[in-house]
Amino acid sequence: MVGKTAWRIGCLFGCLLLACSGLARANPPDLLLTESRLPPSALPLLDDDTPIICAFDEPKGSLQLHEAIERALCQSPQSRAAWAQAKIQAAQLGVARSAYLPNLSANFGYLAQTTSNTYEKPYDVLDAKTQPRTRTASLKLSWTIADTGLRRANVEQAAALLDAANASHDQTIQRTLLETAQRYFDVQTAQAVLRASEEAENSARKNLEATTAKHAAGAGALTDKLQAAVALSDARLKRVSAQGELENATGSLATAIGLSPKTRLLLPERTQKLPETGIGTSIDDLFEEAGSHHPALQAARAELNAARARVRAVRAEGRPVLGFSAEASERRQDKHIPISGYPATGAVFRDNVVGMQLSIPLFEGFGRGYKVRAANSQVEQLQAELEKMEQQVMLDVWKSYQALNTRKAHIEAAQTLLDSARRSYEVAEGRFRAGVGNILELLSAQSAVANAEQRRIEALSGWLSARLQLAASTGKLGMWAIR
Repeated sequence: MVGKTAWRIGCLFGCLLLACSGLARANPPDLLLTESRLPPSALPLLDDDTPIICAFDEPKGSLQLHEAIERALCQSPQSRAAWAQAKIQAAQLGVARSAYLPNLSANFGYLAQTTSNTYEKPYDVLDAKTQPRTRTASLKLSWTIADTGLRRANVEQAAALLDAANASHDQTIQRTLLETAQRYFDVQTAQAVLRASEEAENSARKNLEATTAKHAAGAGALTDKLQAAVALSDARLKRVSAQGELENATGSLATAIGLSPKTRLLLPERTQKLPETGIGTSIDDLFEEAGSHHPALQAARAELNAARARVRAVRAEGRPVLGFSAEASERRQDKHIPISGYPATGAVFRDNVVGMQLSIPLFEGFGRGYKVRAANSQVEQLQAELEKMEQQVMLDVWKSYQALNTRKAHIEAAQTLLDSARRSYEVAEGRFRAGVGNILELLSAQSAVANAEQRRIEALSGWLSARLQLAASTGKLGMWAIR
């Protein structure tokens, strides 16, 4: 009676385990709290600590920069892949932590057997046929009681790799933000170039109208009219090219934010004033920020820590391990024949085992030593790569810092050039209409204005790009750097 009760309890326990296993496959619970080491969201937080909600309608009205950034982050496959990699490493940390817990397994079996014994005469009286039914159940517990730091080293390695994955995810987020902001600024630059081209075309059209009127009145030469017509055609060609560049830039931005390239996007006009940079003026402060916050450096340092933990794990694998095990099993058999010639009967066989096991590696063919040497060499390699990356990051910060200052000087010089060109054009236009200037002087002044306006637009665009690059090179690119 007791055996049947134990069997039923065992079957029930096995069914519960199978059910829990099915739930675990569908939605694994984080019982070892590994996801607490992941970022709070797959997407970064904005300056006001508001998480991004990936639910968007079709763009309506003017597309603001922050909305474009949010759309790009939600649609970025690179960001989702980096987030998945971080979750993979979190799961590996859970695997490493689970080594501290015991392993419990249950086994159940049912066997239907038919045995037939046939003898020749005169022993045919011993002929027999049996159909025993065997049910088995066992419960086994195994637990590593103590080792020499193997589990701890594995946990430290998994935690360091998770830190590296988180840093890589952060770097991917910043790269997506940088690329989207750059495409957004490219569209605004293309819009500004198109407006300047349209203004230049309108100015050329007015000049043609003026030369045509003077020629019709007999006060101007035909060559003046033809040269003004050539200037208008050239301005129209530049305007058409600017329109094509705007279409390309708009399609590139639409693709980045998860829309069709043919989507029509309306962006606000770029302000002509320089926004606050939000970046300290001291290059030493920028170096310090880059060394502390750059995600590439954080990932490299975490990988180096993981390699050091791997060295400790490899050494610990060759040291003694103390384990505990316990097993209880039961086998029930109907129609069991204890001894040949006796009638079949029911039988129950039970085993209970409890023990301790100490495993001491004695000789592994010198393989352990070479594994340690390989792990140490990997540490040296990652250390060298970290130093190289630190040098590269500092160089990028220095170049971006200098580029930002240079671009700011370019803006001032371009604005001065534009102001001078406009004054020159006003004088040339007045002289031409007064009949004391010639068409070549007017067209030259008109071309100078168009070129100066192009230089000013390029200078402002270059400054915005340099500011983005400087923020990215310090590893602290955020919404503050792109507003």
